[in-house]
Amino acid sequence: MSESPFYLALGSNLGQREGYLRQALNGLIDHPGVRLSRLSSIYETEPVGYVDQPPFLNMAVKGETSLTVHELLGLTQSIEKQLGRTRDVRWGPRTIDIDILLYDHLSLETKYLKLPHPRMTERAFVLVPLAEIAPDVVIPGIHQPVRHLLEQVNREGVEKWKISLTFGADGYVHFAN
Repeated sequence: MSESPFYLALGSNLGQREGYLRQALNGLIDHPGVRLSRLSSIYETEPVGYVDQPPFLNMAVKGETSLTVHELLGLTQSIEKQLGRTRDVRWGPRTIDIDILLYDHLSLETKYLKLPHPRMTERAFVLVPLAEIAPDVVIPGIHQPVRHLLEQVNREGVEKWKISLTFGADGYVHFAN
């Protein structure tokens, strides 16, 4: 079976934020149909939408999968649930959020999933880490590379975090420093 490339955005603003990011990535790695190939730096960002909450840690990841896009969505939601994600307030605080930004060159709109992610082009907390790992990826339907979209957003409130994650010799994600 052929593999499809995908890009995810991850965010956390409750508890051990970088720990939740690491656990979510390792949950993805544990699935035999998923292979992660690139990790962005972690960025601390101010909340958007519902602003009365702690700052987020955000990052982006590139991978390849033999899963369908709906199977990948099911996996990401399962990992969120395992890590204590609740959906009480829209754009509210969360232990972990895993959004599918892009899957292959697919444009899709269903009740549960829209691709490319509908607000990714407006959000510096998504575009900054995504541009770090995939500046030349062209967003389907928009026909512009990520680096051009990043030039059009305000990057204020997006700062590189002091801790980063890296792939270890065991194939899992670990703290780099």
